[in-house]
Parts: sequence; C-alpha cells; structure tokens
Amino acid sequence: MRVDRPLVQKSATPSISGDAGGPLVLIVDDDDAVREALSELVRSAGFEPVGFGSTRELVEADILDAPGCLVLDVRMPGASGLDLQTQFVRNGNAKPIIFLTGHGDIPMSVQAMKAGAVDFLTKPVRDQTLLDAIAAGIAMDAAQRAEAEITRRNAERYQTLSPRERQVLREVLRGRLNKQIAFDLGISEVTVKLHRSNAMRKMGATSIGMLIRVWETLPAQVRDAAW
Repeated sequence: MRVDRPLVQKSATPSISGDAGGPLVLIVDDDDAVREALSELVRSAGFEPVGFGSTRELVEADILDAPGCLVLDVRMPGASGLDLQTQFVRNGNAKPIIFLTGHGDIPMSVQAMKAGAVDFLTKPVRDQTLLDAIAAGIAMDAAQRAEAEITRRNAERYQTLSPRERQVLREVLRGRLNKQIAFDLGISEVTVKLHRSNAMRKMGATSIGMLIRVWETLPAQVRDAAW
C-alpha cells in the first residue's frame, strides 16, 4: 500500500477517543485520499488514527494533549505544517512530529529537523518507513511524558520542604560539610543533620548522588529560585 493511492474507505470522520486511552496518531493533510490511505495504514499497524484537513482543524479539536504523535503535511491552506511546528516550539509543546510531504526540499527538511521533528519524509513513502517513524514518535512522546511526570512529582516533593530544610539542602548540593553548614546558618551540627535527613527523605533520595539526580529533574525556575 502506498500512501498516495486513491481513497480507500468511505468514512472521513475517525473517532478521537482512542483505544482504551492509547496513543493517537494525528494525521494532518488537506488531501482526503492521502489522509484516508494513511489512516488505513496506521490502523492496520494497531495504532489509532485521527484525521484533520488543516492545522486549524487540529488546533480547534483540542486534542493535542493526548498521547501520541503527529503526521503532518508541510504545505496546506492556511498555516503550514512548519508554521505549526514553530508555534509548538514557541509554546514549549514537545509533541513529536513526522513531516510527510510531496513538496519538500533540503532547507525545509533541515529547518524541521533542527526544530525537533522525528523525521522528514517525502511522498510516496514506504509503509514500513512511515510506521517506523510513527513508532519512534510514540516512543518519544511516552518518554517525554514519563520525564514530565517525574519532574512534577519531584517538584511536589520539594514544596513539602520547610524553609530551613531547603537552606540545608541547597548547601548540601553545593558540597558543603555539615559543620560548615552549621556555622553558616548559626545552628548546631546535630540540627543540620536532622534537616538534611528530613530533606533527603522527603525528596525520596537515599544518597547524595541520588539527591543530585532528583534535584536536576526539578523545573529550572525552581532550581533558580533556590539559589
């Protein structure tokens, strides 16, 4: 099956619910035949496709937060695929994008890849090449979501620290010894040890190395404010 073949199914309104909350492959192409052929291919591989005729339709559908990836044409009426990618970058949206176009060139592909695209493919494309790119995009999205969840959880943990525990934690991360921290803060070394132990427990760290790794997962604004 080639993705540039004629229309292959009658329905042009796929479900946007996904299969038991699984990842969605959002297909954006203004060519109905291409969009339907892509949907059939994606569905045959066990993924759930959702088709849109333009980037505007996609944005208005309010579905971008769903797990999965985008298969995006470059040139379409209204905002192009590259325009949408630029908007994503500006807004911090890391949704994985596979560009699929019949009108690509090297500068265009370089721009897309530098901005974080999973792949830049030219129509007609081999089925397996596209499916491999989609699988990579879905895996990338899953990894990004897992990382975001770790960041969120650790940020919540950090918020449970008392002001003094945050002070001690900051000094520990700077490599200061307990006695140095005690002198700087005007408290006893025993008190430093207590705050240090409480901070590490609340952050879920059992060693300084683990504490550093946890700290590095915190949002940049949290880490910057701590210093």
